[in-house]
Amino acid sequence: MAPTEEPRDAGRDWTDDHVARWQPVLPELDPVVEGAVTRMKKLSVHFRRVREQSLVDFELERHEFDTLHKLAGRGGTAAPSELAQDLDLAPASVTGRLDALEKRGFVRRTPSTADRRRVVVELTATGRATWLGAMDVLGHEEERLLGVLSPKERVSLNDMLRRVMSAAEREAGAPDPWHG
Repeated sequence: MAPTEEPRDAGRDWTDDHVARWQPVLPELDPVVEGAVTRMKKLSVHFRRVREQSLVDFELERHEFDTLHKLAGRGGTAAPSELAQDLDLAPASVTGRLDALEKRGFVRRTPSTADRRRVVVELTATGRATWLGAMDVLGHEEERLLGVLSPKERVSLNDMLRRVMSAAEREAGAPDPWHG
């Protein structure tokens, strides 16, 4: 710490200092709104970094994880066309992903018992374990951070964020934050 810096007390965080720096520059700045928005942004970046590190740790590319995640979300089995729809991709793109995942032993493709012309994609035990391992890393970090709140506070935070997201989703022409 530089000699001119004052120690940050336990109740303050980086965002408090950020808001204090900007208030003289922008006197109309609402410190509560700026603080909340800045904290949400910083938490989002933090969770993205944790997620990306978990992918590195489990030797997964982002698109591999996404495909395993969508497959797991369908109970571990799906038609390639269902995965293409879930991933918002062309069927040919999904075929390439499945080829690579099958080579790694994460999925297997078998003929459909209902229609031999169709294929069913199944998550293998290895694929499920890899997906769960990557998910657990982020889940543990989420629990660690939200663990500073009581169960009642978590419910309140969730409810408040739902209201904010509902307002964002109602905005006409608002871009989908998950798909650019």
